[in-house]
Amino acid sequence: MHLPGMATAVRTTAVGGLFAAALVMVPGGATSAVAATDYEMPFPCGQVWKGTTRANHSPSSKAIDWNRVDDVGDPVVASAPGVVTTADTVDNSGYGRYVVIDHGNGTDSLYAHMQTVAVKVGQRVDQGMQIGTVGSTGNSTGPHLHFEERTSRTVVAPYLHGVKFVFGSSPTSANCVDVPVAAKWLSRRTAALSVYRRNTVAEYRIRRPDGSTLVKRLGTSTDEPVVGDWEGNGVANPGVWSPATRTFSLQIGTRRTSIVYGATTDKPVAGDWDGDGAWEVGLRRPSTSTFLMRSATGVTRSVRLGDANDLPVIGDWDGDGASDLGVYDQTTSTFTLRKVDEEGTVWLGTIRFGSPGDLPMAGDWDGDGRTDLGVWTPTTATFTQRFATSATTAKARSLTTVRFGNRR
Repeated sequence: MHLPGMATAVRTTAVGGLFAAALVMVPGGATSAVAATDYEMPFPCGQVWKGTTRANHSPSSKAIDWNRVDDVGDPVVASAPGVVTTADTVDNSGYGRYVVIDHGNGTDSLYAHMQTVAVKVGQRVDQGMQIGTVGSTGNSTGPHLHFEERTSRTVVAPYLHGVKFVFGSSPTSANCVDVPVAAKWLSRRTAALSVYRRNTVAEYRIRRPDGSTLVKRLGTSTDEPVVGDWEGNGVANPGVWSPATRTFSLQIGTRRTSIVYGATTDKPVAGDWDGDGAWEVGLRRPSTSTFLMRSATGVTRSVRLGDANDLPVIGDWDGDGASDLGVYDQTTSTFTLRKVDEEGTVWLGTIRFGSPGDLPMAGDWDGDGRTDLGVWTPTTATFTQRFATSATTAKARSLTTVRFGNRR
């Protein structure tokens, strides 16, 4: 269908590693490029912000200046997933402190005049993840967030939630994404699938065997999920890590434990590092590609693995009761798994699984004591579980797919 006064543009969206084309109707008589990236507002789920521009807005009137009352220090989050290519903390340009995220398809987004920057160059960030705070650095006359959607470094007309943005409007952020998680929520034997939903009051949504959902509320939309068996009884407990305060909040029944640990640019993890049954917290530091494993007494052990843009994956690959390390490269869909044998020899194995853009997860799907691999495809909200005699075995016995969570 083609309506008078409308031009047709093509948007391509990654779906399971393939690209699906969709026709988008664009006002005006000329062909207009539509961003291939599905951007959301650069603010946490549910927040209302006003976006404006002006004729002499530098570098383009297509850039958005975002404001709301008392916005200094408010969180700024990634409007789409990608890799950080600029994380300027020096405040020596017109942009002040600013971040650029490459979305891997010829587009990037820019966030400027920030008070603080909470990411590092080379770091992979997920949609909705906090990347800094609102400020008034650089050539800014007052607190606000300067935001650009760009193609080949050229600012383009902004689209949010699939709709062309209307300057002067005050939309509500729909940056309310699900993050995949797997843990032994319901059984000491097998792991259950779940998602961490970035709402104003965030929640773990756990899929029961009958398809119903168990909800555990904890944290806020800018917190990062972290799950572990904090009390050592074989069943997982919820937790979150706040990048703003560098604080783990671990829930055990009605009791909550807080641990301040790490830097704002770290990524939280958890595992049973010593094999005693009780899990401890840890971090992956993208700037050095290093895992930091904290013991119950506060002593930290570090291991370097992978690259800055890899995502951490934790599991017991050999079934010895202690958690092992791993990373996932989203671009090549490759897991790199590390384990240490009884003689102290370090072994590395690589497994190609999933499609570009998938998010990794791991859990013991069959109850054999060894952690299996899996991925979650954001565009379809589909979990794919890989069953094998060992996570490091090249040949899988079978695959199972389950739709759960909200697709992006």
